[in-house]
Amino acid sequence: MASPAARSADGLQPRWLRVLPLVLLTGVGVAEWLAPGWVQLAFLFAALPPLTGLVYGPRMTTLLSVLALLLLVLPATRPPHVSDADLGAVGAISVGGVVVSWIRTRYVRDFVVVRNVAEEVQRAVLPPLPERVDGVRCAALYRAAQVGALVGGDLYDVRTSPYGVRALVADVQGHGLAAVGTVTALLGAFREAVLDEADLGAVAARMDRRLLVDAENASEPTELFATALLLEFPEAGGEVRLLSCGHPLPLLIRDGRARELPAEPGPPLGLGVAGTAPPRAASAALRPGDVVLGYTDGVTEARDAAGAFYSLTGRLTGAVGREWPAGRVPTSGLVEFVWRDVTQFAGAIQDDVALLALSLCRRQELS
Repeated sequence: MASPAARSADGLQPRWLRVLPLVLLTGVGVAEWLAPGWVQLAFLFAALPPLTGLVYGPRMTTLLSVLALLLLVLPATRPPHVSDADLGAVGAISVGGVVVSWIRTRYVRDFVVVRNVAEEVQRAVLPPLPERVDGVRCAALYRAAQVGALVGGDLYDVRTSPYGVRALVADVQGHGLAAVGTVTALLGAFREAVLDEADLGAVAARMDRRLLVDAENASEPTELFATALLLEFPEAGGEVRLLSCGHPLPLLIRDGRARELPAEPGPPLGLGVAGTAPPRAASAALRPGDVVLGYTDGVTEARDAAGAFYSLTGRLTGAVGREWPAGRVPTSGLVEFVWRDVTQFAGAIQDDVALLALSLCRRQELS
């Protein structure tokens, strides 16, 4: 049985590429058998071992190379112009193809292991959100700007607490793999603080202190900061409390329109909020069917070919009624629509992107 790494490596290649060596071997063999002697197709057999070595492992490459040599030797398929020297050259190419296949297989196996480890790191840092956390329905999406990276500088989380369901959307300094350490520290501080602190401002202060301590203990002088949006859905329901630390304010999607929820602006985390009075949390009433959307500036700073910025509020207002004519906007459908729309608008996204959609569950969903 193939190992999980080998099966994952097989999945990296398109199916047509894996079939190509077999088609080439069969097609050239049949053509040599049926074609007149002056038709010279045997040179294609020399291309078979290197091609197979780029697709299959050493065993399959050896097998197809031996079959190619047999077709060149058998009287029924051996072209009259093929000499013993030509057979030796094809044999040498076959050996080279097997060596290339062995080297490629080792590198691909190592790559698959690294990718699997990266996926586990992502699940540990940003585990998949459940569809529902207590009385709040959730959906999230994260895309790292760095090619090949699964974790970067944006983050989100939703946690239960003695004070209701609390959520976080944040954007740390930098992006890609270099920001993962700060992301991990910030998430750890948030998950502890939501259980202990009754006020969102105190939660922000704990996170701010975490970044200050990490910056002081860094091996080189550095400044760590992050913008953050904290949300709280009290157990009584009917409202959302929000606190912004230099972060874009969330959107409220209601009655086919999107609007920004107002809140007192505060400084980013990591600049000493713990030593000053944090901003006061604002509150907004929620109706059944309302959706609160938190996001990072990777969305709003995306540009099209003409250099125009992506207008999240305007494009959502124009699309909500069209996408969901019944009026009920699903949280999962909302984040998927925003990601699809912003990628179509900008083509290539240059920054990390995080989206978090939250809505209160209906009474029948809680029963």
